[in-house]
Amino acid sequence: MEGGQKGMNPLFVEMGVGYDLDGQDITAAAMRACKDAIATNSIPAFQKGSIPGVTSDNMKVHVKLGVPHPLQQGLDKDRIKTVFPYGQVTGFEVVDGGMVCSTEETVDRNDDCYIVNAAVYVGY
Repeated sequence: MEGGQKGMNPLFVEMGVGYDLDGQDITAAAMRACKDAIATNSIPAFQKGSIPGVTSDNMKVHVKLGVPHPLQQGLDKDRIKTVFPYGQVTGFEVVDGGMVCSTEETVDRNDDCYIVNAAVYVGY
């Protein structure tokens, strides 16, 4: 396992895609990708004691983001971490990926749309 996944007992991996159409804010796109990844999940095992000795306090999250290389330095990891309502973000990995494309709209700055892919690993 890579990065913050070391020492984690993984339970599942969820994937998501996020984009920022108008603001050219790569962090907003990354936050949307993470929200997309976790939006349809419920993890009652952490709340109900289904895993002996493990509670929501033990939940670990590892985030892997595919971001266009020139935009990676603009990511605000602290803002992205606020997406996760439970658990501790123990790993953060950024790799080349995602996309910059045109929205074909007339806007003040430019017509770039930033797209980010996310893989969110949850475990304990």
